[in-house]
Parts: sequence; C-alpha cells; structure tokens
Amino acid sequence: MAVKKNNNSSDMVVAQDKKAIAILKNCPTSPRKMRLVVDQIRGLEVNKALTLLKHSSKDASVRLEKLLLSAIANWQTKHSDDSSDLFIKEIFVDSGRMLKRIQPAPQGRAHRIRKRSNHVTLILGLKQN
Repeated sequence: MAVKKNNNSSDMVVAQDKKAIAILKNCPTSPRKMRLVVDQIRGLEVNKALTLLKHSSKDASVRLEKLLLSAIANWQTKHSDDSSDLFIKEIFVDSGRMLKRIQPAPQGRAHRIRKRSNHVTLILGLKQN
C-alpha cells in the first residue's frame, strides 16, 4: 500500500507564522454573558477593541481586556514588529466546567444551580493592505 505524503504541514507552518494566540481557561462567567462582549470586539482593530473594553460596564470586559493585552504581548515577543496593524482575527467562547450546587426548595425538594465557566480563545493577525 502506498503512503500518501502530506504537503500541507509546511503550508500550516507558514500560515501560523503571522498570528498570536492567547487562551483564557476556566473563567467563572457564563458563556452567554461572555459572548455578548466577544461579539462586540470580533474583527476590530486592537486599539479600538481596547478602548471599547475599557469603557464597557460588563464584568467580562475586564477579563477580555487582560486577555487582549496578553495576546499583544505574545505578538511582540514572537514577531518584534509594530503592533499598530493588528486586529482580532478570530475569537470564540467555549463552555467550560460546570459546578453543580443544590438550592433548597419548598416541601423538601431541591433545585440544581449550575455555576458555569468558559474558555476564550483569541487569535490576532495582521491587516492585509
């Protein structure tokens, strides 16, 4: 049986070269609340996204601001280029662990409380001119 050689691996190395990734795991905010803020900054330039996050009243915006600053620092250590042309290429929220707690209810029953968490992945890229 012939072995098929994968030529895509070298292409993936070149494609991965011009991006920076930052991941936030087990953030104690529900994914639904985090997605409200993530949808506002998706596709924006880094400076616009930072100002939007600083002036937002949502609790998730503080955590996303730190994550964005971490991704910018990752870009600067990896590429040592100017970070003025950076934009948020990709950002998504996945649900994380769920802590299950019990809330006492009337007549001896119990209701389940789900304390949700999430994972946020942020990928920065360069603007194509």
